Amino acid sequence: MMKKLLTVLLACSLLLGLAACGNDTKQAGNGQQEEKPVLVMATNAEFPPYEYYEGGEIVGIDAEIAAAIADKLGMTLRIDDMQFDSTLIALQNGQADMAMAGMTVTEDRLQNVNFSNTYAEGHQVIIVKEDSEIASVDDLAGHTIGVQTNTTGDIYATEDYGDEVMHRYPKGADAVLALSQGSIDCVIIDLEPAKAFVAANEGLKILETEYATEEYAIAIAKGNEELLEKVNTALQELTDDGTVQKILDTYINVD
Repeated sequence: MMKKLLTVLLACSLLLGLAACGNDTKQAGNGQQEEKPVLVMATNAEFPPYEYYEGGEIVGIDAEIAAAIADKLGMTLRIDDMQFDSTLIALQNGQADMAMAGMTVTEDRLQNVNFSNTYAEGHQVIIVKEDSEIASVDDLAGHTIGVQTNTTGDIYATEDYGDEVMHRYPKGADAVLALSQGSIDCVIIDLEPAKAFVAANEGLKILETEYATEEYAIAIAKGNEELLEKVNTALQELTDDGTVQKILDTYINVD
């Protein structure tokens, strides 16, 4: 009977040891194991090189910076992919802790969420067909404009040219496809994804004159000042030690 009992105890110990190897856990003071808290990031993984899929995994600038912040905070990062205009709603509903999606700080967004310190600069540019009569920003009036819904390209262009010329799409790639097919005259979008879209679609080009310059930051729900302070502290440390710049340099070719 004692031999059987020892066998059972050894088997249980082996199973517990294997289970611990498969989980991100630490030993609590009472001897019990506890998992790291999860930091949930809402994003729209259609915005290379900030966030996009590679082999079924979401990668990119924002994904790497978020992972570094989570590590600083002793947390495990989870990224939830959704439509861009759902990311801030997810914050307000408590479904996410923060949102990173090449997110620009605007007055309208500041009414609903808080923002961290900025970590990157973005440039809104215009994509046209190579034979387009649109040669600069000054030529946009009277032309149809494609944008990703609720992005700053959408916001700025609507203010400048009116809602009647705007064509909104769930993804930037959808707007670029519409341009390639001749459904619209141009697309306004961030420079870095614009580079990727033009490289993947023959017959398109980016105009030399920029449409707007902006700064990217991390959105966090109002009322969650504790997380905002922690994220800002971690972000500052990652900036000071060169981690943020290294991540940016990995994905963005300055040439």
